[in-house]
Amino acid sequence: MLTAMFLAAVILITVHSQETEETITYTQCTDGYEWDPVRQRCKDIDECEIVPDACKGGMKCVNHYGGYLCLPRTAQIIVNEREEGAAESTSGRNNVIRRTPADPQRAPPNPTHQIQCAAGYEQSDHNVCQDIDECTTGTHNCRADQVCVNLRGSFSCQCPPGYQKRGDQCVDIDECTLPPYCHHRCVNTPGSYYCQCNAGFQLASNNHTCVDINECDANNPCAQQCYNILGSFICQCNPGFELSSDRINCEDTDECRTSSYMCQYQCVNEPGKFSCVCPEGYQVVGGRTCQDINECETTNECREDEICWNYHGGFRCYPRNPCQEPYVLTSENRCVCPVSNAICRELPYSVVYKYMSIRSDRTVPSDIFQIQATTIYPNTINTFRIKSGNENGEFYLRQTSTVSAMLVLVKSLTGPREHIVDLEMLTVNSLNYRTSSVLRLTIIVGPYAF
Repeated sequence: MLTAMFLAAVILITVHSQETEETITYTQCTDGYEWDPVRQRCKDIDECEIVPDACKGGMKCVNHYGGYLCLPRTAQIIVNEREEGAAESTSGRNNVIRRTPADPQRAPPNPTHQIQCAAGYEQSDHNVCQDIDECTTGTHNCRADQVCVNLRGSFSCQCPPGYQKRGDQCVDIDECTLPPYCHHRCVNTPGSYYCQCNAGFQLASNNHTCVDINECDANNPCAQQCYNILGSFICQCNPGFELSSDRINCEDTDECRTSSYMCQYQCVNEPGKFSCVCPEGYQVVGGRTCQDINECETTNECREDEICWNYHGGFRCYPRNPCQEPYVLTSENRCVCPVSNAICRELPYSVVYKYMSIRSDRTVPSDIFQIQATTIYPNTINTFRIKSGNENGEFYLRQTSTVSAMLVLVKSLTGPREHIVDLEMLTVNSLNYRTSSVLRLTIIVGPYAF
């Protein structure tokens, strides 16, 4: 918007009186100027300072002689400076009031002549022209939806802030369609607007910028761990817990249900963790594995005439002297039938007692025990066989040399169970001398596969 520029014109009003010898001049300036009593001349009015919202739509106000300019904010302005009096004038009409020499400073209380004021001005009690405030007196013609702004000698009908003129009407300015005032969302209201932020943000003190809300500091919504991210947050759970469907609360993780390999024997779920337990006769090693407890080294109930034999998951007590008549004990676990006894001629010369333990459901075939001659005679032939204890065909004896054989498990055994297998070595020489020895092997199958 470009307003008209006016040159100052001075109306001098002079009052004459026969009783005075001194002349006083009252001056009226044209629109855009006002009287400067110090310099005795009309001076320009800075409308940019006194007119509210002189320029709309982001334009900037530039004061000019007798008016003002509304220019874009990017416009370059070159002002041709000149003396302030160049646009001022002192021509006009004078109305002179004569004062008596006796009291030159006091104006007559009741002047005999009335001064003549321009439109928009009125005579004051001091006999000077003063501006009429049409907005206060109600003599303006502004509409109800307009705001009256008093000017010197006149008034202006303007739209309230947030409105603009369209014809004779004041219509709302939709600030949300103008260059972005708001960081996120703009909400237009009659005569104004306000800003809104997306979820996870809040308005800064300038009511325009949106800043992130640290939900973890403000009001931790997470049941356990909270991590703030831009515009939101993430909940996490401590080890042993997992997020529930609401992504906020934490539920215990049943590790025992997620995998059947968590524990070697049995898994026990606990809040936030789990533990492994082992059956009787075993102890937990490394948190998950079950290891056999050697009761023979810790505690047992065997008598003094018994020996303790440990096996997977337990122990057994066996007699220290396993020999039965007519056998006699010659060394540990070795029984010999004396040749002086006639009964011994039909019996194996010696019986050796051995004990071993295997796990339940052991994979087959599997070599489990080796038998070997302790005494080697020249010109003899040794043969090996399973004499008893293999009625169901669980074992096979494979000869590995002339003096040894290997007992092979060919059928899986499930414990707890005890097997007594007699392994016989038959020795024959060239003179048809025959003798035999028996190894009585007690096999204890543990109750578990570990």
